Amino acid sequence: MRRLGTGIGWRPEIADAVEEMPGIDWVEAVSENLCPGHLPDSLLRLRERGVTVVPHGVSLGLGGADRPDAGRLAALAERAEVLGSPLVTEHIAFVRAGGALTASPVMEAGHLLPVPRTRDALDVLCENVRIAQDALPVPLAVENIAALVSWPDEELTEGQFLYELADRTGVRLLIDVANLHTNHVNLGEDPARALGELPLEAIAYVHVAGGFERDGVWHDSHAHPVPRPVLDILTDLASRVAPPGVLLERDENFPEGDELHGEVEAIRVALDKGRAARTAAGGLGTAPRVSRTPTGAGAGDAVRQRLGLAQAALLSALVAGTPVPEGFDRVRLGVQARALAGKRADVVGKVAPELPVILGARYRPAFLAYAQGCPMTGGYRRDALDFVAHVLRADPGDSGDGDPGVRRELREWWLERSGPVPRSTRPGVRLARATRRVLLRR
Repeated sequence: MRRLGTGIGWRPEIADAVEEMPGIDWVEAVSENLCPGHLPDSLLRLRERGVTVVPHGVSLGLGGADRPDAGRLAALAERAEVLGSPLVTEHIAFVRAGGALTASPVMEAGHLLPVPRTRDALDVLCENVRIAQDALPVPLAVENIAALVSWPDEELTEGQFLYELADRTGVRLLIDVANLHTNHVNLGEDPARALGELPLEAIAYVHVAGGFERDGVWHDSHAHPVPRPVLDILTDLASRVAPPGVLLERDENFPEGDELHGEVEAIRVALDKGRAARTAAGGLGTAPRVSRTPTGAGAGDAVRQRLGLAQAALLSALVAGTPVPEGFDRVRLGVQARALAGKRADVVGKVAPELPVILGARYRPAFLAYAQGCPMTGGYRRDALDFVAHVLRADPGDSGDGDPGVRRELREWWLERSGPVPRSTRPGVRLARATRRVLLRR
């Protein structure tokens, strides 16, 4: 695996700071936010300087019951080729459920949800990873995720699950030490044990990020400074192996460039501390490389259907208010459901910034009320359209929105964006639309 060095997650909000930051060897960009024909100038300048750019996917859902979507795989492959990336990364998670396997509507989580650590789920994940590997032009690495809830009747620890995945598929691992900390606080899992069970030679690189604790629950926010326990896990990892790359993730609440640089320097210090411990213990600096040949049969339709039904039941409880499946912690599921609804409101407010302006203080409560019984069926742009349609269908008295001016603005917004192309602004066309509205009212 190519050595990457020290990196930072590239985001448009901190593009200038990333370009100016000393000692950055590589960056990672969310694949779904990139358009291959219109790459941001900042990324192009970094590429010209020789800075490696790795596309990081969030929507494949490799841990879902369905086989990976060919279109999403092709899009990820295209971005890897355009960027000249040495690898691509995705997550060990499911992000949607329902559909043909369960004879139910497709629901989108808008979030990375944990895969049950069972033999059935492992069989499905291994086959999905192999499908993705065959479709991609460069190696694939997959990331462990943070979780608020755990599945009942799990058969493997996180370390065992990741080891078998790498052993059976040859896939590389993106180890997020912040997520190990999250699962330690939320699920009681021992990060040192997880590290001890990992195939260290399979590590492609490492993520480091911040979060916060509220009421005994750790939220992996990527919007707060990296805490000491996360840096300690990074040191533990570096005392066992020299990771090819380490990257700071920050997605929101961006600080000034000096503060970001300080977090990168804290990561370097944690790595140096681990490296010193490894050297003192007589470590060789890298883990032995083991040649693995993908093994194991694919998952049958019956296995996929069992997993699909279980994931659909969990996701429906989280986003549609259906009963909590047996064996899950109801309180934790409530926390997760509120977090998902809040994230939907935040992201929709960003992709459709006109809506919080039009609705003002009513935007967030109206969206959260909508989210309680209306699962996301597509991406966040689709969710914005569905939300506005829901508000317009509701009785003004029920929705608390009786202002005709607001409803008129929402209707115009929806009409402008719901068609295959934007509505024409030519005076003649606008006059015809206005005349039609008057005639319809009569």
